[in-house]
Formats: sequence, structure tokens, C-alpha cells
Amino acid sequence: MIEKKDIRTITKEQLREFFVANGDKAFRGNQVYEWLWSKGAHSFEDMTNVSKETRAMLEANFVINHIKVDTMQRSEDGTVKNAVRLHDGLIVESVLIPTNTRTTACVSSQVGCSLDCNFCATARLKRMRNLEPGEIYDQVLAIDNESKIYHNRPLSNIVFMGMGEPLMNYNNVIKAIDMITSDEGLGMSPKRITVSTSGIPKMIKKMADDEVKFKLAVSLHSAIDEVRARIMPFSKNFPLADLRESLEYWYRKTKSKITYEYVVWKGINDNKEAVDALVKFCKYVPCKVNLIEYNPIDDGEFQQASDEAINLYIKELSKYDIVAKVRRSRGKDIDAACGQLANKS
Repeated sequence: MIEKKDIRTITKEQLREFFVANGDKAFRGNQVYEWLWSKGAHSFEDMTNVSKETRAMLEANFVINHIKVDTMQRSEDGTVKNAVRLHDGLIVESVLIPTNTRTTACVSSQVGCSLDCNFCATARLKRMRNLEPGEIYDQVLAIDNESKIYHNRPLSNIVFMGMGEPLMNYNNVIKAIDMITSDEGLGMSPKRITVSTSGIPKMIKKMADDEVKFKLAVSLHSAIDEVRARIMPFSKNFPLADLRESLEYWYRKTKSKITYEYVVWKGINDNKEAVDALVKFCKYVPCKVNLIEYNPIDDGEFQQASDEAINLYIKELSKYDIVAKVRRSRGKDIDAACGQLANKS
């Protein structure tokens, strides 16, 4: 038995060619393509303006490997966490984060993660595989629908801060963003999309060379190599000097500010030396800093720092006009922290 191809892995032009080769009109490919992306069809039967014969032909040749929201939890603060089941039974998570002015989708790019950040629950999961562009797109579409239902407005922003390292699934992430921003997809502005990386210099430079239009965030957490290697052991292969050089390259090419995601932990990076190192690192490239409230994943060494430590960071950064904001954890009652900091039970 021949395994059917996921129809969303082929281009619109290939779809047009398929119909011509099977004795139909090329425009039929445009019709089906619209159903797949703009209308988010889950099955060929959903394509109501396509004949039964055509739908049967599609069914005989292709599948639509759509995601399914397996379980959905709603927090008291309006946050929604989705456990998303993929076609092969694997599970990833995505989160809808509302504020008074926006609704943000936090989406996953891999099943598990191949990096080894010690503070991160996802890092404890073996990387099973990369997500396909359609699987990333589907997470966004599901959250867009939830935003309309529960908050009476469409999705306004997307952050790639869920499970996985986006730059280690680069091609599929880029294809997903291309479709999210396309008029044939969701038509969202790339300026409303942020890709967060743990810091892979070669791939940051590639993004700059590819002239991407979305925003870049870097999970920094320390501007001292020895401390960062303790927090994120893989970073021994990507020292801060290399990361700095890639970020300078990014800014020269894109003129786009960088956001540093930075958790302050008790006894790890809550001292004046750590603060001074971050201030120095921030001076290299125009940036802003998100100081993130941490959700402990156990009773181990990574524990939330005091308010005094957070305030010291804000005070010192503000001296040099570096914007710093404290990001409080959302959805605590449903265990729905967004990003590589996700606290998974």
C-alpha cells in the first residue's frame, strides 16, 4: 500500500499541475489551495464547492495531516493552553495569552527539544521530530479561532517560544511564517511575529541574509559565559563572543532591535556582577530586555529571584536607556507558562 502524501507539503503550482495531469482545469488547484490554507479545511469533504468526484480523487491520492486540539484548558486570567495531538499521535503545546490590547499565540516548532537548558521542562523531553509547516500553521489557526470565541477579537501576535528550538527547524518555520503572512493564508504582518532562539550564531546570520521581516528574541539569561554554560550547557559551543558578533550582523542587515529574554534566578544571576555583564552586553546592539518571572519545575537549584534583584536589573539598565520590562507568568492555575520556561506536569 502506497503511503499518501500530505497535500499541504506541495506548492500551489504542483497542485495545479496535478489537476491538469488528471484531466481537470488548473484553476481547481487554486480552489483546493484556498480551502487548505485560507479556510483551514480539515478534510476534503469540507470543500463544498468542489465536486464529489474531485474530492474522491483527492482522497485517493492525498491526506491532510491536520492537528487536533486534544485538550484545552482556560485560566482565570483568560490564558488558554492547548495540548495539540499530531497525526502520528505525538503531542505538543500551544498557548493563547491575552492582554487588554492584544492576544498572542505561543506556538511550538518541535516535538521535544534537542537542546539541554537545565531550567526548562521541555529539555527533559527527547526531541522526537520537527513540526511540519502545516502543523505550525494549524496551531496559529486554532488559537486565532479561540481568540475570536473567548476574547471577541482575532489573534494579533505570534511568538515562537513553545516546545523546541525554532532555528533547528529553520526551513519549516520559515515556510510556516510565509504562509501565515501570505494573503493566501492568514495575512498577518511579519512585524507581529517573534522567533525566539536560545542563540545559534550561524542561523541568526542566515536569517539576516534571508532578509526575514519578523522580530528576533534571544534567550540570554546570563552575559557571563561560565554562568550561561551552567544554565544552558549547549552554549559552550556558542560562546557569547560569537553570539554577540551574530547579533551585530543581524542588526547591520535588518536594522531590527533584538529582545533579550532573561530570567533572574536566586543564587545564580541575581548579583551585581551579573547585572553589570548584562548592561555591557546590551550596549553592543539596540535592544530591550524582558525580565521573566520563573515557574519552578521542581524544588531544585532554579528558583525565582527576589523582587530586589529584579529591581536592581531595572535600575541599572534604565541608567543607559535600555528598556526593561518584567513579564509575569500567565495561566498559573492551568500550568500554562509560555516558552522554553514551560512548567509541564
